[in-house]
Amino acid sequence: MSIKLVFFDMEGTLFRKAKHDVRGNVAPSAWGMLAKQLGPDGEREESESVDKWNAGQYSGYVEWMEETIRIHQKYGVTKTIFDSVMAGIDYHPGVHEVFEQLRSRGIRTALVSGGFKAQADRALVDLRIDHAFAACEYFWDDDGQLLHWNLLPCDYEGKLDFMQLIMKEHGLSANECAFVGDGRNDIHFAAAVAVSIAFNGAEELQAASSHSINQKQGEEDFRAVLQYL
Repeated sequence: MSIKLVFFDMEGTLFRKAKHDVRGNVAPSAWGMLAKQLGPDGEREESESVDKWNAGQYSGYVEWMEETIRIHQKYGVTKTIFDSVMAGIDYHPGVHEVFEQLRSRGIRTALVSGGFKAQADRALVDLRIDHAFAACEYFWDDDGQLLHWNLLPCDYEGKLDFMQLIMKEHGLSANECAFVGDGRNDIHFAAAVAVSIAFNGAEELQAASSHSINQKQGEEDFRAVLQYL
């Protein structure tokens, strides 16, 4: 078996889990980080929207994003705040080396995330990723106020649709593809490729993946995924 294409989750996988939510849980999402910058009421409402999602109260991922955007608008998100959050999230150690190694071996890479396109664009350029899909793109007016947005359902089950699109484009089978992720929302991804790696992942993802990497917090090294690729 020869791996020709590797799919990656973004938040919590390539980038560090960067914040504690209002319940004290470590949250990898820039959505949550942005809400935190909008004050305690904004953070609380964002956390309540997560509860609603987990309870199945939204028709789909796009509806959840639309409500979160309303929260961002309500509490005064600006381009300055947004850019500061996007720039303040660090890569896991070893991420650049992994992509250099894959590129040197002629292996294509793709990123599929339920996060922000601005963060995905940063990774796309820094790591020279071949394909990147992210769920939310913000557009700003001249005064730095949120003007409009573009939403793609590329999280949870929707991740699989974007993965299959890229596999079809390159004429690749599941046996020629791999995936690296960390969250419960990546389970559909993990079951659809030959090699799936849970990188310090949720228990549910580890159970669905062919390989698991578990490292101490603060001692993460992304290069550990190379042994399975």
